[in-house]
Amino acid sequence: MEYRVMGHTGLKVSALCLGSMQFGWTADEATAFQVLSAAWDGGINFIDTADVYSRWVPGNPGGVSETIIGKWIKQAQIPRDKLVLATKARGKMGDGPNDEGLSRLHIMQAVEASLRRLQVETIDLYQSHSYDPAVPIEETLRAFDDLVRQGKVRYVGCSNYPAWRLMQALWTSDAHNLARYDCLQPHYNLLRRMEFERELQDVCRTYGVGVIPYSPLAGGFLTGKYHRDQTEAGSSRNVSRYFSERSWTIQDAIEDLGRELGGRSVSQVALAWLLANPVITAPIIGPRSLEQLQDNLGAVEFKLPAEAVQKLNEISKED
Repeated sequence: MEYRVMGHTGLKVSALCLGSMQFGWTADEATAFQVLSAAWDGGINFIDTADVYSRWVPGNPGGVSETIIGKWIKQAQIPRDKLVLATKARGKMGDGPNDEGLSRLHIMQAVEASLRRLQVETIDLYQSHSYDPAVPIEETLRAFDDLVRQGKVRYVGCSNYPAWRLMQALWTSDAHNLARYDCLQPHYNLLRRMEFERELQDVCRTYGVGVIPYSPLAGGFLTGKYHRDQTEAGSSRNVSRYFSERSWTIQDAIEDLGRELGGRSVSQVALAWLLANPVITAPIIGPRSLEQLQDNLGAVEFKLPAEAVQKLNEISKED
């Protein structure tokens, strides 16, 4: 497994990050333990979760993914100093007025709850799950700064931030000498490029912000599982929204490249395209089974030739 330094943090992380939104949702605890252990054995030392996972599922109170990860760390006796744990706060975790958002009050409560569920003393990367327009950015960053100074958090990051809000946060940290967002988690893949590339990519490159894209396989579309004659019936909204001529054309190109590269899967080529970008630290994969994990791990076994990257860049260009 290839390892990379994330932005300016000094954290050395695996080139793939194991996402965990599926734990306690589409993957039960036993399956989650198997995936976690196989990922660890495969060289992945970087795990991303969130306190809200997966509160939208009936009967799931949130915090289930963090709880599963915490139990696995203890049961599998994973050396804490060898593992990079990332989690997020912002989402609604209760019915009270302060049970969501990025206020100081909620952040201080949320981090303690995450630490308990993960059964650790420190979170390596603590992230704003999305921006909160109701809270001044300085209040959020001062809370994060205090957590870093207390040793409960090592570094902070953000997810789903537009470029101007990321720049506002970086400027505020610089002006007030506060912990800054050292990592961005954007929605980015071959089918959805401009949201990140238009402005965020240059910001991250210029200011040394690590980038860990979520949904690198477009909600499962970029797995080779779907075909042109696929009907939307039985497909999740997350996938069927990609059913377009542009998407099928991109998938055809990926399949052709996979054959030229000795039988690489659609998933592996899609992930390798992200890894070919020096701005990207580690795409976040979300395997629900050992089979999916093993396929994803194959993405780090080869590098896309420059001409293949250029071909995919051209065919996936957004108007």
